[in-house]
Amino acid sequence: MEKISHEITLFAEPIFHFQGFAITNALFTSTFAVLILIILAVFLRLKLREVPGKLQNIFEIVIDGALSLCDQVTNSRALSIQIFPIAISVFFFILMNNWLGLLPIGGLGIIERGEEGLAFIPFLRGGTADVNTTIALAIMAVIGANLFGIFSIGLWKTFNKYVNLKALGEIFTKIRQEPTVIIVAPITFFVGLIEIIGEFAKVASLSFRLFGNVFAGEVLLASMAALVAYIVPIPFLFLEILVGVIQALIFSMLLVVYFTISATDHDAHEHNEDEKLVSV
Repeated sequence: MEKISHEITLFAEPIFHFQGFAITNALFTSTFAVLILIILAVFLRLKLREVPGKLQNIFEIVIDGALSLCDQVTNSRALSIQIFPIAISVFFFILMNNWLGLLPIGGLGIIERGEEGLAFIPFLRGGTADVNTTIALAIMAVIGANLFGIFSIGLWKTFNKYVNLKALGEIFTKIRQEPTVIIVAPITFFVGLIEIIGEFAKVASLSFRLFGNVFAGEVLLASMAALVAYIVPIPFLFLEILVGVIQALIFSMLLVVYFTISATDHDAHEHNEDEKLVSV
């Protein structure tokens, strides 16, 4: 009987094709996670009561705690209410993907013949264990934060964070009162250009942090299962359940931080600081 192998790969494995488009196990899991969240949201909405039941009560406690945590970052309940829907949605999406990725232990999948013999491909693999998913989430978070900044403080102020034309203009308007502006203004303009590089760094940081931790968890569980098939991997499985929560929380909190920074009017803040110094 030919031996069937199963190796953890960096790339998501295709499980079937639809009109020439490859459906990978990571994409299948992400779609399955979205369907679960939609069904759960509809169910909770239909069961919503003034006197909450057990499930509604649990989610109310979670939502209230998460909103309070969001307040600690934004320092504004009004701003938290605007950012919270997307942050909590991303949290549950990542969490569901992280946890669904732990289910293939049961052996649900297909067997395909490859160059090295028969290979087992699981139906479910955490979408966050695929770098394409985490990059897409990171790009969404960074672009979303900048769009939120445009709607919050305006296009011109958001643009000036990166291409600070206002700083260069101050060379001509303030050079008589403040001669040092001829040195400070170009530095301020250059810092804005560095901010553009920082946006790309955010994408890399968010995506590879999430992907690296989830993928490392998959490798750990596979390695432990290969060494000792029973009992020993169980503590590591619970550890990965906890890691899934932590990684989802970290990504969501960083999203809240980026949205908060984008919605902050730095010019108004500096103006207020100057008024305080003058009053003193």
